[in-house]
Amino acid sequence: MSNSYLWQANNQQIEKSNLYQYVQYLNSKQIFNKTKKYSDVWKWSVENPTIFWSTFWDFANIIGDKGKEVIANKQLFYERQFFSDSKLNFAKNLLIKNNNDIAIHFRSESGFEKSITWNQLYEHVCKLSGYLKASGIEKNDRIAAYLPNNIEAIIGLLATSKNGSIWSSCSPDFGIQGVVDRFLQIEPKILITCDHYFYNGKKISLLERIESILQQIPSIQKVIICSYDDSHELPKQYVSWQTILQETTLDETFEEFDFNHPLYILYSSGTTGVPKCIVHGAGGSLLEQKKELLLHCDVKEKDNIFYFTTTGWMMWNWLVAGLSCGASLKLYDGSPFYPNKETLIQYCQDHEFSLFGLNAKYIDYLKKEKFSADKYNLDKLKTITSTGSPLVKESFQYVYEAIKKDIHLSSISGGTDVVGCLVLGNIFDKVYAGEIQGASLGIEVAIYNDQGKEIHNDEKGELVVKQPFPSMPIQFWNDPDRKKIKAAYFEKFENIWHHGDYIQKTTNEGYVIYGRSDATLKPGGVRIGTAEIYRQVENFEEIAESIVVGQNFDNDVRIVLFVKLQAPHLLSEELITKIKTTIRNNCSPRHVPAVILECPDIPRTKSGKIVEIAVRKLINGESIDNIEALANPEILDFYKNITIS
Repeated sequence: MSNSYLWQANNQQIEKSNLYQYVQYLNSKQIFNKTKKYSDVWKWSVENPTIFWSTFWDFANIIGDKGKEVIANKQLFYERQFFSDSKLNFAKNLLIKNNNDIAIHFRSESGFEKSITWNQLYEHVCKLSGYLKASGIEKNDRIAAYLPNNIEAIIGLLATSKNGSIWSSCSPDFGIQGVVDRFLQIEPKILITCDHYFYNGKKISLLERIESILQQIPSIQKVIICSYDDSHELPKQYVSWQTILQETTLDETFEEFDFNHPLYILYSSGTTGVPKCIVHGAGGSLLEQKKELLLHCDVKEKDNIFYFTTTGWMMWNWLVAGLSCGASLKLYDGSPFYPNKETLIQYCQDHEFSLFGLNAKYIDYLKKEKFSADKYNLDKLKTITSTGSPLVKESFQYVYEAIKKDIHLSSISGGTDVVGCLVLGNIFDKVYAGEIQGASLGIEVAIYNDQGKEIHNDEKGELVVKQPFPSMPIQFWNDPDRKKIKAAYFEKFENIWHHGDYIQKTTNEGYVIYGRSDATLKPGGVRIGTAEIYRQVENFEEIAESIVVGQNFDNDVRIVLFVKLQAPHLLSEELITKIKTTIRNNCSPRHVPAVILECPDIPRTKSGKIVEIAVRKLINGESIDNIEALANPEILDFYKNITIS
């Protein structure tokens, strides 16, 4: 790996950071020697997990009774419990301010905007929680939300968690079947939804879907409906959100629950079978997300933080936790490119984002479009985070050249399974192109080969976690004997969390992710990460995007590359030769695709991840399920019907 770096925090930035203050806090207690070397802090945190998590609880001002037992010693990884005798209320830890500053601002692609103050947020949460209690909703009952990324969704989560009920949300880009596939499994009593939403210039009704959903999910007793743009012209057969706020008295009771009390249910996004229902606990989610926001992203009180997400992606849950830092949340609903490609950058300037959270594909798109942010004032922007897929070297370089030079660009990776990150950024280390800076504090990340042996610098292997951590799922829904948990994380390596990413540690103590393990290519038995090929292909100005998969062929596997072309380019023999030559020269002869074909589009999940496994299955004659997880399922017919000679 190259030793040249793109950015390094100066001493003033470091010494003002939350991470530095935490290290000073440890030093003052004579727990840890003062250092500005991140790898030393991480090593200490995983060697002393009891002290790390206990001191972070105190440093982060977690509201609740910490109890006496930080980690209960159990032999099985997934049975280990954190803070087993502690008590807290998740909502109370987020409703930490009581003033008229803006807590949340919402902007729609339609131009509609509104804000809510901390005082109003507290009031609305307490009114909705009072209504839910009056409606007979009890601890552990499920509240389902079919909502865009609006303020009401956050109020709903906080009111639900305040009462000890369990929240679960789907974004409106899921069709009826996608909603039913998820919510039917958890049997919610209340459905919260909206009249409509906007995407790419179109107004899309949700009202017409409600009756069909109710017919298929008989557990739903009431539907609460809000107005997307405060028009309040809502059907009378449903409970009006506005009426609840006008007629319900405040319920200011914040009962404290166990650390592992279920907070919300998220769903796996794969295309094999019905989505798995992943249950996360209140304490583990709060502790992990607040740790990432404070220590890794340096979020401070009054910062303005944004993530481009929907309510169906775990980054929404992550963003909401920003309230626990006293930060103001900025929400956006709609296409990031409507009415133009500068929409989100404009929002960033208008509301002085401190943290700008994006999908790697969004950054790649701006790079392709040769977009420059020179005319925008981004002085308040401190951090850009990127996730969803690996951010390649060239896109790192693009951010520093075209977006902002003095910026902490933090590539982050984790997922729904951990409702947070396993590897991400930190302000102590330099930023190197194409590299994630380090492992998450308190999480003992390692890389194993297929034989279960730990490997080190410049070797690629499986991302694992060697010791339990607070934000692992407390259970899968309807999985009493934990068969689903074991199958998901513990089948490959005994009592070791297998995350499913193909990864390499660099000589800079950073990480490079080469794609999902189950999507790696094995021509001639040699393992190749898909990200290695994408990095080469997507540098071609003729190519908008690509997807690469393995096809069973002649008792081996051959690499098939599909490319979506930028108009007006065509897939000529000359272009095919250029692609193959570039991959051969910059990777290896084994990386060169046997076949390169044009495609009209790339199938992707609703959170923007391309689905290599679905394409691989289709071109190998296998069927796939759960197409509702996809943003563009209609494109699968192309791959299903294509003949590859």
